[in-house]
Amino acid sequence: MLRIGNASGFYGDRFDAMREMLTGGPLDVLTGDYLAELTMLILGRDRLKNPGLGYARTFLRQLEENLGEAKDRGVRIVTNAGGLNPAGLAAAIGELSDKVGVPVRIAHVEGDALPLPGGALTANAYLGGAGIAECLRSGADVVVTGRVTDAALVTGPAAWHFGWGEEDLDQLAGAVVAGHVLECGTQATGGNYSFFGEHDVRRPGFPLAEIDADGSCVITKHAGTGGVVDLGTVTAQLLYETAGARYAGPDVTARLDTVRLEQAGPDRVRISGVRGEAPPPTLKAGVTRVGGWRNEVVFVLTGLDIEAKAELVRTQVEEAFTAGRPAHVRWELARTDRADAPTEECASALLRLVVRDPDAEAVGRVVSGAAIELALGSYPGFHVTAPPGKGAPYGVFDAVFVDRADVEHVAVLPGGERVAVPSAARTRPLEQPAGPDLPPPPSGAPVRRAALGRVAGARSGDKGGDANVGVWTRSDEAWRWLAHTLTVRRFHELLPETAGLTVTRHVLPNLRALNFVVEGLLGEGVAAQARFDPQAKALGEWLRSRELDIPEALLAGQKQVNR
Repeated sequence: MLRIGNASGFYGDRFDAMREMLTGGPLDVLTGDYLAELTMLILGRDRLKNPGLGYARTFLRQLEENLGEAKDRGVRIVTNAGGLNPAGLAAAIGELSDKVGVPVRIAHVEGDALPLPGGALTANAYLGGAGIAECLRSGADVVVTGRVTDAALVTGPAAWHFGWGEEDLDQLAGAVVAGHVLECGTQATGGNYSFFGEHDVRRPGFPLAEIDADGSCVITKHAGTGGVVDLGTVTAQLLYETAGARYAGPDVTARLDTVRLEQAGPDRVRISGVRGEAPPPTLKAGVTRVGGWRNEVVFVLTGLDIEAKAELVRTQVEEAFTAGRPAHVRWELARTDRADAPTEECASALLRLVVRDPDAEAVGRVVSGAAIELALGSYPGFHVTAPPGKGAPYGVFDAVFVDRADVEHVAVLPGGERVAVPSAARTRPLEQPAGPDLPPPPSGAPVRRAALGRVAGARSGDKGGDANVGVWTRSDEAWRWLAHTLTVRRFHELLPETAGLTVTRHVLPNLRALNFVVEGLLGEGVAAQARFDPQAKALGEWLRSRELDIPEALLAGQKQVNR
């Protein structure tokens, strides 16, 4: 068995998680995921200021406190904290090793960086775990990568430990699923969980996977840590930022419709049965660029006549754009107010103005002047949450696909030897399987109007400009109802913001789940901040709050904390 833990789900995650994982129980490998679409843009801007940067500096500070602990316990560390400069981070770790007097063998993975298209800030292919496995075979204690898939941080160590080759597709697919559950840290142990009221999730522990040679695993956490690992928390993370039954990656395409979950004890969920297929002939790559300039003003509207006050200031600001209207202007009125409120804040609504334009001048003084010069001549009680600034640049993320042959995957071993990592010899174009058979529809029964979240959980997230919402149930009866009720048409009705957008529904019966992909909801991606919730993190909770007719028998079987 191979024990792989996670100590970071994003750049900025809990700083002391590395020490907690190293000291909390047995581990063979500790991973850290620091990269996301937005992170690549942040690191790209860091590198513009200092070409020696471009990596996650938090990791280096964590390692300074914990390198000796990892070495003493024989725990290998594998991380994508190298970002845009894995060689630079590897060199910095070498200097740190000398400084703290803990000799370690350091290797890194290169080749994800692609030639920059015109106007791009970063361009990186998503590599698999084969380079990581090569580094570990060479005896590396610490392996640093750039842009690999999140799951590669697990597939690489597992392939090294068990001696898997690229033909061991089912085993690799099992490791991909384990890696996907671990990648976001405490989201697998009760964090951001729909049914959070059932557990103490104030400080959830970080997850680990006990992986067997056949690719099956048990998801768990160190004894005595907070949070929970159960079928729901694992299901929620399996649905996070995925789409259809075939989950493609550079190592293997994992069939999510073959995943089987079993509660194997307290805080232990077994994952088995995962089938794998040859990976696609192309690699996904992420390209970031500066898209233009952005500014915003939030007007506070208090008391009576909220709609009329909002209309007045909207009209005044629009008429004040005499020097030129920004290319994109968006108004959103959030009715956070309530009648006869006991405090002024509870009596107030927020009117948010967001502008974007390729020209910095178009979102700077033009906007701040149009808003603030109204301070004594607009609606009663005029004020804003903060004075508008000059505006700031925003980023754009694009996903493209490149031929595997155009990407040079290289493992740089502890002694400096460079080993070319061959691409997959066998590939298969990606296609989604035909929809599975649905369970029989529920028979007619008394219904009651209630929120969807009374009987279903959800988790949502972003992939570039698209959003996904995974919805699951915890009983076969609820699944039968959900599968026939929550159609694409009903999804559009419940979430009017998705009207006019392409929504694709994927059915995953083994998980009692539906996964919806909403194309274009997030515009040009999280860095563009075109939407109130730019990463669609709460889209699933909005869906759960929407009401529809639900069989009374299902509602009667739910705990009150699910409301």
